[in-house]
Amino acid sequence: MSKLTQEERIMALEAKLSLPLADRASAFAALTHKSYCNEHRDEGAGDNERLEFLGDAVVDLVVSHCLMTRFPQANEGELSKLRALVVNEESLASVARALDLGELLLLGRGEENTGGRNKSSVLADALEAVLGAVYLGGGLAAADRFVELHFQPLFERLTGVGAGEDFKTLLQEQVQSQLRLSPRYKVVGELGPDHGKTFQIEVQIGTECYGRGEGRSKKEAEQAAAQKTLAMLSPLDEKA
Repeated sequence: MSKLTQEERIMALEAKLSLPLADRASAFAALTHKSYCNEHRDEGAGDNERLEFLGDAVVDLVVSHCLMTRFPQANEGELSKLRALVVNEESLASVARALDLGELLLLGRGEENTGGRNKSSVLADALEAVLGAVYLGGGLAAADRFVELHFQPLFERLTGVGAGEDFKTLLQEQVQSQLRLSPRYKVVGELGPDHGKTFQIEVQIGTECYGRGEGRSKKEAEQAAAQKTLAMLSPLDEKA
């Protein structure tokens, strides 16, 4: 779509979002990568980095509000961990891919030639920039609508957390997204007789040991260990 006019590009974005974009200049800037600006200085176009900065704050606020509504019994620490599962590069990039946002981006030749339209970092940043433009044009109500329309698959993944189920899947997604590793589960103890055995399992990520859980089956113990590890990861990430 490189031959689209500015207005045509904005209209195509509106169609993808199913939302009006009142601030047309911001909407266009949200689609403009810095690599494009560097190669087209004569056009005087602004890139999407400032809007990305705004959108980063807006997505945290709106997603936090949604999580408080969906999980009324969750405490602050639990809500922070849930938000980390929604607001991260891979999750935001998945929303951008579902919208096929990459085809509307204005990229420089170098970024284009290295697959920039499908890079998670480029897509996640662009999505935040678009949300920033949505906010500038319609305020929090428009930003809420944006998240309501396009973040449902991310929120649906959290059902297991709210129900206390499938912590292993959630841990796998978070660790791969944030640390580029896969958790491993190691049996570290077996207590009791064969007909009533309790298993102790520990989660290992890289060379580090994290949560330890117990259960009447290995599956139950793995879920407990994954749950404890999820509770440990956010504080460790904040220190990193």
